[in-house]
Amino acid sequence: MIDIGTGDGLFVSECARQNPRKFYIGIDANARPLEKISEKIHRKPAKGGLPNVLFLQAAVEDLPSELDSVADEVHVHFPWGSLLGAVANGNEAVLRNLRRICSRDALLEIVIGFDPARDVAELSRLQIPSLSLDYIDSCLAPRYEKSGFAIIERGVLPQSEWTRLQTSWARRLGVRVGRSLTYIIGRALDEKIIRSQA
Repeated sequence: MIDIGTGDGLFVSECARQNPRKFYIGIDANARPLEKISEKIHRKPAKGGLPNVLFLQAAVEDLPSELDSVADEVHVHFPWGSLLGAVANGNEAVLRNLRRICSRDALLEIVIGFDPARDVAELSRLQIPSLSLDYIDSCLAPRYEKSGFAIIERGVLPQSEWTRLQTSWARRLGVRVGRSLTYIIGRALDEKIIRSQA
């Protein structure tokens, strides 16, 4: 499982602790939040170490080629800045990069949380329209499909379920009124289908 924009790595470390037979990779362009968690994972398992975790510093636009086709799941939780703009607008180059690291039939889960009032400046800067289900179906779905993903589910996550995401952002946002979480789940398409659409 690969987590893009992993932040402080909490989601990855919690998942890895619960599923010791699965390997997890957290990737973020900013290495600073990863410093503490990176030290912890290299401890002995009895002292909280996690041998099934790796953290990398990389931008989504420049993911290492060693990751090509390795992920059964790719998660993008609470993206911000250029990553938010890319997934919310269906940026083809970024989505193709995400598809590149996916194995066949891999799942892509994107969870976007913002407050239309408080975050209006950032949403305007990134030219992000309202993330309505109609917008996802009519605008994002064709862009995702062209880039290698079929959107198989989308919706709004009730606030009661935010904590299951096990991220620091989910915990912080859970107490804020007015913020909504929209999720998109895609499945990686076969390469032959992608080439036929190009």
